[in-house]
Amino acid sequence: MNKSLVTTLSGLTLIALGYLSPYYPDHLFSVGLFATAGAVTNWLAVHMLFERVPGLYGSGVIPARFQEIKLGIRNVIMRQFFTPDNVEAFFDAQRHSARSFFDPDTIVDVIDYDHVFSRFVEVVLGSSFGGMLAMVGGAKMLDPLREPFKEKMREEVRDILTSPRLLKALDAGMARSGLASTIIEQADSIVTRRLDELTPDMVKGIMQDMIRAHLGWLVVWGGVFGGLIGLAAAFLNRG
Repeated sequence: MNKSLVTTLSGLTLIALGYLSPYYPDHLFSVGLFATAGAVTNWLAVHMLFERVPGLYGSGVIPARFQEIKLGIRNVIMRQFFTPDNVEAFFDAQRHSARSFFDPDTIVDVIDYDHVFSRFVEVVLGSSFGGMLAMVGGAKMLDPLREPFKEKMREEVRDILTSPRLLKALDAGMARSGLASTIIEQADSIVTRRLDELTPDMVKGIMQDMIRAHLGWLVVWGGVFGGLIGLAAAFLNRG
């Protein structure tokens, strides 16, 4: 069900009833008008996250800032897992080929995905879109995205860690001296190369998969609160 469409149609229906109903026409019209305005405004806000809208500065913030998003993901992966202490402790406990013991799920669970999500929120709020988002609740409006965001990032990190290039680099690195620094350099190169393969459209697609369904509620609540404001305005006008 398209929440945005249903909410907007509900508002338009109330506007029509305001013209046709003999009972409380002013109230119905005011509620419908404000509900439609709230729903359309919030729909536009969601749309502007992903698409550029001519004449609206700050639209298309996610594809426009995709380099910062990629850099944030890289920094978190390298700082959360591929540190000298972590790598040395991990490989000192193992004496076999990396391919025989490498469990990506164990590593995936080490990463602090809440921190990754916080970095994403910082990028959005720090952009020109942040002011508009602040008008409809600010960072709190993005909280429902935390769990789907974390799950999507887990999948992306798992793909990186199971890359044949990374496993080959681990095998080679274990046979050399200076194990930690070698592994970190090679892992950094592979992670960076993998992230460099992402295009703005790919980043936008990843974010859309996580966000669009959940931000549909932003439109719904825009319509609900807009309708309540319209109802209050109708009573005040009658007074």
